[in-house]
Amino acid sequence: MEKAAYLTLSNGMVFEGEPFGAEGDVTGELVFTTAMTGYLETLTDPSYYGQMVTQTFPLIGNYGIIPSDFESEGPALKAYIVRQWCQVPSNFRSEGSLDAFLNEYGIVGLCGIDTRALTRIVREYGVMNARISSRPLSEEEIKKLADYRIVDAVKAVSCKEIEASPAEGTLRKVVLWDFGAKANIRRELLKRGCQVITVPSTTTAKEILEMEPDGIMLSNGPGDPAENVDIIAELKSLCEAKKPIFGICLGHQLLALSQGAKTTKLKYGHRGANQPVLEKETGRIYVTSQNHGYAVISDTLPAHAKLSYENVNDKSCEGVDYENMPAFSVQFHPEACGGPKDTAFLFDRFISMIDEQK
Repeated sequence: MEKAAYLTLSNGMVFEGEPFGAEGDVTGELVFTTAMTGYLETLTDPSYYGQMVTQTFPLIGNYGIIPSDFESEGPALKAYIVRQWCQVPSNFRSEGSLDAFLNEYGIVGLCGIDTRALTRIVREYGVMNARISSRPLSEEEIKKLADYRIVDAVKAVSCKEIEASPAEGTLRKVVLWDFGAKANIRRELLKRGCQVITVPSTTTAKEILEMEPDGIMLSNGPGDPAENVDIIAELKSLCEAKKPIFGICLGHQLLALSQGAKTTKLKYGHRGANQPVLEKETGRIYVTSQNHGYAVISDTLPAHAKLSYENVNDKSCEGVDYENMPAFSVQFHPEACGGPKDTAFLFDRFISMIDEQK
């Protein structure tokens, strides 16, 4: 081992590995994803803002870097931890290596550690802060790890200006409220004949309604949903207009909060592409892609809200239908890319809801 890098957890555990990507010391919230494919989408998902992401799959980077598969312009995560990164990627679409990509965007990488063992620790003790450093930390430095907090996450990753797709030839106008939106949400709407107007997280309900949208899409995003007090207040006002609304991930949580429900932080979250979800009405189970650390508390849903989907593993809330307005939301990702795409039909449900009102 030419160089050493140390991953120190806030509970005092230490892993010694090798650095790659950008050089430097970095602190973040340590999480893991069990996805076996889609590392490009993971790297560029804005929902990982402020986090150090561990991949449980042992070899990462084998199909290189493909910018057209990115979910945003670049990574928002703090660091990337893998067992082994592929130094010779093989793919006709590849435009570079994982190491070069992390260097370009200033993301610290760590390899050569047992990521499965690390994941078992997070599952047992829960999500915790950690630091990657070029030397072992002192006891005082380890104590300070607990002070790290992810704040203003949505503001950091949301777009800064309104961006509209061409209106020519479209059948519907949808406002995509960007809390850290994955690019595939927009692609799925465009595919279904929508003009998509992406607006910043700071946009008001009044400004959205002045655009005269046929429907409103609430995107995914990072951080503690309850932190977004201003957005929740605007969303509550927006709901009074009775426009069709579809919320995904953070959008799902914010919609529930605007209706009086509460959220809670999960022990280690759901991050991966194999989360089983039960559709309450039919009893059917879908395999879904997920990336979240918070969940809506089902028992706090208001009387006009109905639990539509439930996580098979821990019974947490995975979807809500609202009976007092044309709105529904899900915790998982129906736009998942690279998959699974079992629940893409929810975009069709949203389109049908729009068409019924037109």
